[in-house]
Amino acid sequence: MNLFDGVKTAELKVSSETKELSAFVKDKNKSLVDRLESFEDIINIEVGDTSMTRAKSLEREFDIRQLYIKYEGDNPSGTQKDRIAFAQVYDALRRGFDTICLATCGNYGVAVALAADLAGLECIIAIPSSYHTERIKEMESLSATILRLDGSYEDVVTQASEMAAEREWYDANPGGANTPLQIASYAQIATEIVDDLGDAPEYCAVPVSNGTLLAGIYRGFSSLYKRGKTTKIPKMIAASSTHKNPIIQSFKKGLNHCQDLQPEKVKETKYNEPLINWHSFDGEEALYALHQSDGEAFNISDKKMRDMSTLLLKKEGLRILPASTAGLIALLELDEQLNFEPNRFVAVLTAKY
Repeated sequence: MNLFDGVKTAELKVSSETKELSAFVKDKNKSLVDRLESFEDIINIEVGDTSMTRAKSLEREFDIRQLYIKYEGDNPSGTQKDRIAFAQVYDALRRGFDTICLATCGNYGVAVALAADLAGLECIIAIPSSYHTERIKEMESLSATILRLDGSYEDVVTQASEMAAEREWYDANPGGANTPLQIASYAQIATEIVDDLGDAPEYCAVPVSNGTLLAGIYRGFSSLYKRGKTTKIPKMIAASSTHKNPIIQSFKKGLNHCQDLQPEKVKETKYNEPLINWHSFDGEEALYALHQSDGEAFNISDKKMRDMSTLLLKKEGLRILPASTAGLIALLELDEQLNFEPNRFVAVLTAKY
């Protein structure tokens, strides 16, 4: 079966300053402290501080007030994955690893390959043999080694982690020991939103797959509130492909733990692939965020995601990967149900198309 993640291959570009810093980071004759400082500079230049704009055309289209779009497509590889990829590569560099390993279906692999290339680390990327993403070309252009392994995405994550342990490579796969680092990286999105708005929004809507992004953004808002930087913690909205994500299904069942789905019932399409899985590696953290924030969860169809992607291009001039629109769709559907009082609402769009 040939499955595509839907992201178009694009030339990856970084600034000339980043290229100069990269040359310094790769020079092992320099002290590790200085190399790490230069890689921090690369992160500050290239990653995060993504745009947030008020979507006035959508406000008029859906009769909602103060709808803001946080656009993660501004990151160098075009998705939110750069935030955790660069953090993992920094950690690998700090700890003296020369090789980093991970499993991916596309976007995360490109992000780690780019960060590893800038840091001078070897990058080993495992991809399920049933997946055929155009982004393999980008990974290979960044000198990554591609391994095609049999099994589902979840199976390949396990194989990649075992391989990393056996060969003493840095394991950049989701879940386990990496969760705190990845959640902390995504927490920065909440800080950026508050910096732009001056306070937390009433709702923050996020597409979910493994759950790390939603958990991280919630953790960021929670930290800001506890430090007195905001007046509230927003209600989190999780959205994913219909009946194909354990976080959504567990929440709808009223469970306080994330229950795996039956693998044979989870079918991929070119629209839903970035969202689906039978086991969400950070599902417990995401489910906790939904419960603690009095949030909501939504199943979103392929057709709705495809139509919203088209509408965003027409109304806001944004080329958004259909799966990345799931949170926005859920936010608008909740407004239709509840008829929100005037407030501020944020939808995170995770990837460009």
